Amino acid sequence: MKTKSTIINYVLLVFGVLILVNIISDRFSFRLDFTEDKRYTLSKATKNILDSIKEPITITAYFSEDLPPDVASLRRDFKDLLVEYASRSKGKINYEFVNPNENEEIERKAQQSGIQPVLINVRDKDQVKQQKAYIGAVVQLGERKEVIPFMQPGAAMEYALSSNIKKLTVSNKKTIGILQGHGEPTISSLAQADQALEILYNVEPITMSDSTHALDAFSTVAIIAPKDSFKSSQLNQLDAYLASGKNLFIAINRVAGDLQNAQGSTVNTGLENWLASKGITVNPNFLIDQNCANVTVNQRQGVVQFQSQVPFYYIPFITTFTDHPITKGLASVMMQFVSSITYTGNSNSLSWTALAKTSEKSGTEPSPTFFDLNRKWTQNDFKTPNQTVAGVLSGKIAGDKNSNIVIVSDGDFPINGDGQQARQIPADNVNLFVNAIDWLSDDTGLIDLRTKGIKSRPLDQIEDATRVFLKYFNFLLPILLIIGYGLFRMQMNRNLRMKRMENNYL
Repeated sequence: MKTKSTIINYVLLVFGVLILVNIISDRFSFRLDFTEDKRYTLSKATKNILDSIKEPITITAYFSEDLPPDVASLRRDFKDLLVEYASRSKGKINYEFVNPNENEEIERKAQQSGIQPVLINVRDKDQVKQQKAYIGAVVQLGERKEVIPFMQPGAAMEYALSSNIKKLTVSNKKTIGILQGHGEPTISSLAQADQALEILYNVEPITMSDSTHALDAFSTVAIIAPKDSFKSSQLNQLDAYLASGKNLFIAINRVAGDLQNAQGSTVNTGLENWLASKGITVNPNFLIDQNCANVTVNQRQGVVQFQSQVPFYYIPFITTFTDHPITKGLASVMMQFVSSITYTGNSNSLSWTALAKTSEKSGTEPSPTFFDLNRKWTQNDFKTPNQTVAGVLSGKIAGDKNSNIVIVSDGDFPINGDGQQARQIPADNVNLFVNAIDWLSDDTGLIDLRTKGIKSRPLDQIEDATRVFLKYFNFLLPILLIIGYGLFRMQMNRNLRMKRMENNYL
């Protein structure tokens, strides 16, 4: 039997252990992050950025209160992230949370800072009403500031914070050249990509003059969807640029589609022959893939005319990616009228890496071709799986210095367009392009953060058998667990009754 003094000693020991644990946890802290993309763990790039901060930075988070659970969790996650930033920066990062709905003055200040309200649906007493909410932040260094106007649930919060901090602290930006003069899109036609690139780079248009040094001022040159022919002198300039150890990003259309006339044709600019001399063959064909986008067509049944969605195999969703910094974190890139890439080089000084491929159910169509929306496709049309649509060539490509060429066989994938023709492109289309520029030009590591968030895995892009399995698995699993638990309890009670019936049971 324990004495009173023994009990007191135990109590004092427990209190002593608790105090010691609190002291240790105040000085040292750690947590386990089991998320797939480690979204609650600061990356090496972020740590390097925070370690390099020389002046205090203030982060004002404008978040409304009394938000729905999914949005409220975003506020908690953002606050946890700011705690990590403040701790790592050793006091250089200061933050505060402000509720703009508290009064008109704070709300006006938030709007003047660039944080605009959004309308969200809130359920109140069996009714759904819209509530004005603020979900953004302002990052400020002295008189300069950067704005995160809205945080989408599931977005890459660490990238948004780290990139804006980097933008405020970077002094000398590298310059990226977007080639013009061959029918390429203007920088304004690359609105989403340009917005992402301007964080770390100056993005400028460039035309190739007779000077062989016209490209030298640029860290990387991007050639996107040229339509007109390259002169031999211009191709020689590209060789000289690579020979100096610089890098190229090339997104080339080897074929083009005219949906109004339902025809596809071959594109020749001379750039394809220059690439072939390096061992990179962009084939003049159309890739088709069962993992594709839908298009709207007009159909008639009797006297009734209606619209319906049909799969258009010439616009595939690319979901097969190599483990590479350029493609890390990508889920799905939409490409239209894309061609296959074949590498035929055999030089020991060069290395080729395929970055993206079509699915297991893909095929090729020759150019020219006719787009027949009523065509009856068969499995024999999809017998060339895993066709390469993007890759990188590294090594001594055109001289004694190492350089890189990133090649994508769809020139239109990063283009928004101009004016009324402008369109929003998928986020991963932007990420593929900007990741490639980062890999070719930047060594900060921010490339790893751009896709660090909740991945989009739409059910309409997975196999039918997998979709059916997931559907019934989610439906039946809770029922089976309840039945299993019931059977377990029934057996336990049965065993207990049998034990009680024994003669020696006490």
